[in-house]
Amino acid sequence: MALSVLDLFSVGIGPSSSHTVGPMRAAKLFADGLKSDGQLSSTTRVQAELFGSLGATGRGHGSDKAVVLGLQGQDPETVDTGTADDQVAAAALDAELQLAGHHRVAFNWDEDVVLHRRRSLPAHPNGMTFRALDHTGDVLSERSFYSIGGGFVVDGSAQGVDQVVADDTVLLYPFTTANELLEICRREQMSISDVMLANELVWRSEAELREKLLGLWAVMRQCVDNGCAAEGILPGGLNVKRRAPSLFRTLAASAVSAEADARNPSLVRVPADPLLAMEWVNLFALAVNEENAAGGRIVTAPTNGAAGIVPAVLHYYVKFVPGANDDGVIRFLLTAAAVGILFKINASISGAEVGCQGEVGSACSMAAAGLCEVLGGTPEQVENAAEVGIEHNLGLTCDPVGGLVQIPCIERNAIASVKAINAARLCLHGDGSHKVSLDKAIKTMRETGADMKTKYKETSRGGLAVNVVEC
Repeated sequence: MALSVLDLFSVGIGPSSSHTVGPMRAAKLFADGLKSDGQLSSTTRVQAELFGSLGATGRGHGSDKAVVLGLQGQDPETVDTGTADDQVAAAALDAELQLAGHHRVAFNWDEDVVLHRRRSLPAHPNGMTFRALDHTGDVLSERSFYSIGGGFVVDGSAQGVDQVVADDTVLLYPFTTANELLEICRREQMSISDVMLANELVWRSEAELREKLLGLWAVMRQCVDNGCAAEGILPGGLNVKRRAPSLFRTLAASAVSAEADARNPSLVRVPADPLLAMEWVNLFALAVNEENAAGGRIVTAPTNGAAGIVPAVLHYYVKFVPGANDDGVIRFLLTAAAVGILFKINASISGAEVGCQGEVGSACSMAAAGLCEVLGGTPEQVENAAEVGIEHNLGLTCDPVGGLVQIPCIERNAIASVKAINAARLCLHGDGSHKVSLDKAIKTMRETGADMKTKYKETSRGGLAVNVVEC
């Protein structure tokens, strides 16, 4: 199976890659399938059923809204995030869907999008079934899909739904384990980002890849800017106040003050805060994840729930590392994606499958690897940083309060971002040798996820989700 950096990083809509982006893509696939099979004109009604984790926390994650948007032909990458809720409200009010963007069918919000809180489909916790009916009520088409994390969707009839649909592209340097990747780096005298770049060139030119990766970086930057500017309360009923705007104002004022002191040494009264960079990193992560929680435009990295970590650490690189440039950003993303691919093919990046260790844990590992690479780390040091990043997130549960990607998700991204930077800097002081390999840590994560009780895997039936009183 061949995976690209552009599979791991894609533009989407909040608040969840598996619960929002995935269902929207699946619903669009179903609607497009009706059109390509010549069944669209005969369809008078469609029904959607969401199972497992999708059914348990779908309301808080906007899964029901995502399904409606997808059935109407909307795509997570291009849907207007500012009018998405209005589009869904209009469909409910008019009792009508524009199926595949133009074919009108009857729609009953309460009856046609059903969330089963206690029922699951067999192959994966994030299952959904779509059904098209004709004017007599007979079923024209019925298809099931699984949203397997990071926005990836597979057809219910596919073999091995824990993986994406196989891409049989022959890569120049194929690898499925960290050990294989390191061996390639040693044999070819290449960095991890060099190996990834060589593989990416089988799909597209270097110029096209560069444009796309810098485009993703632009979306990340815009997301931070939006999060720093948007005041108010996050939707969902928990009354969580956005913190990024006030923190940004505080840090920006401190930066102005520091510059003034630098111009006037006699006015300097206290030493510079050695932890100021950490506070900026906290800001970057909070800004992204508050935007995600509000249904804004984000980049899956590798998921929405963990979308703030890679951008926060990339912002740290650009803002605080001398000599940072676009080439470094590209190498960072390529290296991070290499690690993300290892998690994807050997374990999971789905919180509903392995808990938050698969989302925040994998993102922390990816960001640590990316930063270590652009700070001059060897492939062995990069692998070490990635291992440290996941090792200290093993066992992390997914227990969102109220089924919303807010508590503890937003702060968890900020903490993991700082942890990723620490992992990268720590491993740069070693030679890359260590006792626990990244491959063993990923295997441990997979096994831990299998042992984890369902209530701790994005069902909101355990942990903080039941011990925090909703206000």
